[in-house]
Amino acid sequence: MRRDVLDLRQFYATPLGRAAREMVSRKVLEAWDNTAELDVLGLGYATPFLGAIGLAARRVVAAMPAQQGVELWPAGAPNLACLSAEDSLPFQNAFFDRILAVHALEESPDPTALLREVWRVLSPTGRVVVVTAARNGLWANAEKTPFGHGRPYTRSQLAELLREAELEPTGWTRALYVPPVGWMAGWAEGFEQAGSRLWPGFAGLVLTEAVKESFAVKAKTARAPVLVARPALSPLPAANKAPVSRSPEPRR
Repeated sequence: MRRDVLDLRQFYATPLGRAAREMVSRKVLEAWDNTAELDVLGLGYATPFLGAIGLAARRVVAAMPAQQGVELWPAGAPNLACLSAEDSLPFQNAFFDRILAVHALEESPDPTALLREVWRVLSPTGRVVVVTAARNGLWANAEKTPFGHGRPYTRSQLAELLREAELEPTGWTRALYVPPVGWMAGWAEGFEQAGSRLWPGFAGLVLTEAVKESFAVKAKTARAPVLVARPALSPLPAANKAPVSRSPEPRR
């Protein structure tokens, strides 16, 4: 069962949630560099990260799962968020250039179906970044945070899941080394710098970027069958022909 949208919003209003937002947003910005004149989709609960990412984008939309609920976003501006079924996004094929999925896979009843929809709405040259709780990280066991619910993933598990949906992983990174304790949120930056160098395996989140696989259908060469005409009745060889007896004509 998914976390309620009110619980998610409440978490990201805390110092620990703000630290998580800053660390993840930085990694996504490093991966995408520039989103100018691009169409961006936030899937799951990605609105805390879309503010910094979508400033230069042509269009930014947030799609939230029906089991989670939806909130108006952005605040004080025309709404750009919608409620959607995970396996039936209300967008046309190959529409988005960039997709950011946060709090999307861990509690999904069918992660493969969700990622197949990502494949469908992603443009042929588009890129998707999937953010999940790391299986061996501290945040996967922190039930007071949204990342402590659902299924955490290792890097290889996430890559296998993406390939199953015909999305090819092209890069990955880790984020959120600070322990999931509220009073340590102020030291998040120091933990991020030291953790990436000293103990990279203990990050709270794993971020994987993937691209859309497109397969060209190639015709298979095959030999055309040679039709050989065969007579319906074959004559017997001359040696096997039976002699034809004739009765003598009567003398006149």
